[in-house]
Amino acid sequence: MMTPPDFCAKESAIADFPLAVAPVMIIILSVMNLVITLLATPEKEPLLEAFVQSMPASLATQGLVVQKIDTLKEGVACDFFVEHPDAHAVDVFVQQVVADQPYDAIVQPVATRRKKLLISDMDSTMITVECIDELADFVGKKAEVSIITDRAMNGELDFAAALTERVALLRGLSEKMLQEAYDERVKMMGGAKALVAHMRGQGARCVLVSGGFTFFTSRVREELGFHADFSNQLEIQNGMLTGRVIPPILGKEAKLATMLDECKKLGITPEEVMAIGDGANDLPMLLNAGLGVAYHAKPIVRAQANARLNYCDLSALIWVMGRAI
Repeated sequence: MMTPPDFCAKESAIADFPLAVAPVMIIILSVMNLVITLLATPEKEPLLEAFVQSMPASLATQGLVVQKIDTLKEGVACDFFVEHPDAHAVDVFVQQVVADQPYDAIVQPVATRRKKLLISDMDSTMITVECIDELADFVGKKAEVSIITDRAMNGELDFAAALTERVALLRGLSEKMLQEAYDERVKMMGGAKALVAHMRGQGARCVLVSGGFTFFTSRVREELGFHADFSNQLEIQNGMLTGRVIPPILGKEAKLATMLDECKKLGITPEEVMAIGDGANDLPMLLNAGLGVAYHAKPIVRAQANARLNYCDLSALIWVMGRAI
């Protein structure tokens, strides 16, 4: 077990005070059992044994003593167990260690690694496209809408205003084109179905929450096996899109509220939640979850989330949950 930085110095300084004027000032920084999960995509760049064996020495440069190494799957995933009072500080250092490698690394407390709620964004997270961009292609406005989508997902625009502006450009699109877009354009993200199936198999509840549209989330929910979905509803009259969204608009605050409501229903804490997203409107949800995963995300999201997948697909998160029961 490493000694928390400056702990000994604080203890020594306090000892110099006369007892009569020295109230209890020693601050005990409790350590946590942490697990660092190193992940790779074997079809592209397998996890090299030489790099795995070099990790303890690298971690030792920061006073992190590896207590145990557990190879979850050779070439794919490996756990390193350490103790430290600050998971974020460990994560910052670990990201530096793997920065020049095609690997992902996730740091979390051991005690809460097996999550009881999976809550995820849909567009560019559970599916490979942004549905609104694909719909815009049917009316010849994909380039225009995609620019707005990118700016909104990077946090440059107010989400509700950006959604309203984009949906207005879809006015007159026939309802049947929604099904055509789903059939022709919507593809499930790599590893999505395996992850949801694993979480359900472990007894977790799986919820899809999206700033997109119910037409698509309901279908993705069924295809991937989510228990529930929450999203926005397009207004349709006489078989045509009116160019309006039926209020209220589900944005970043609503995503967080949905997560907290699901926690309340399950009787769990946010620490027992794995949230996944890629855009700025996912940040409140990601930052308040025990494990908030920025999945191939925008820079603003990667910079703030407490976990990231930049190389692996969603199935890697199965290993992050630990060995199956």
